[in-house]
Amino acid sequence: MQILENEPMCKHTSFKVGGPVRYFAKAETVKDLKTAMTLACEKSLPYFILGNGTNLLVSDKGYDGVVITLAGDFSTIEDLGNGAFKVGAAVPLGRFARTTIKQGFAGIHKLAGIPGTLGGAIYMNAGAYGQEIGNCCTMVTVLDDDGSTRDIATADCAFGYRQSIFQKNKATILSATFQLPAASAEGKAVADLEAELAECMAKRKASQPLNMSNAGSTFKRLESGAADTPTQIAPGYYIEQAGLKGQRIGGAEVSTLHANFIVNAGGATACDIKTLSEYVQQKVADKFGIQLKREIILLGEF
Repeated sequence: MQILENEPMCKHTSFKVGGPVRYFAKAETVKDLKTAMTLACEKSLPYFILGNGTNLLVSDKGYDGVVITLAGDFSTIEDLGNGAFKVGAAVPLGRFARTTIKQGFAGIHKLAGIPGTLGGAIYMNAGAYGQEIGNCCTMVTVLDDDGSTRDIATADCAFGYRQSIFQKNKATILSATFQLPAASAEGKAVADLEAELAECMAKRKASQPLNMSNAGSTFKRLESGAADTPTQIAPGYYIEQAGLKGQRIGGAEVSTLHANFIVNAGGATACDIKTLSEYVQQKVADKFGIQLKREIILLGEF
């Protein structure tokens, strides 16, 4: 197993920012993963499981702990037959979605444009265009701190909007099992799924700053909007109405294309990005009386 010391996290996050991590481990087997977790325990350090780094902001000071990224055995898709699949935590979500499309199964095909891994998608209950990863998940296999593995049924995963039980416990996601409906059962063919995916990808390209370093949506969808617009729950609406599109702090900018994206417009620091997100929260609260909640995970000391 490869273990690096003082590895710059700017190399491993979509924001392209972040200071060094004390130890960076690449685990390709469960044994590797246990070894990395043991290292953290022996050094009295916390550890963090890293996917594609697409929903993460790492402090400029770095992270005084162990970052573990999964590969190898965690990168497999096992076809169990009849629309059932067991998928490793390191599998890119787009790869899994496209695999199921080719085999004529629906349920997650609209998620192919999400740039994270399967583990990260389960952790956040990733979703887009009316689909969520938790909807078709039947079981999640995890590794506990004591080194034991166990299966957690979907009913016990507490899937909700951008949340799951894995945000509250210390279990490490190893894989997840899914049961997907056949496209034919919904009166569709593979070509229909591909067309729906293409439509979703076109919407992403037209409305999101994909050509700039970012971590996806900065803030979570609201449960209810402001007093005058209670059914308007898109954070981007309020950010734009507050006149914040194009607002900059250092190299961080509120996207001029989609207000719920903060982008690295060039030379941004993690501090710039965090400070700008807080500025946006304050301005929206002042104007509309609502509190935006960050969707992006912060790692390290800010």
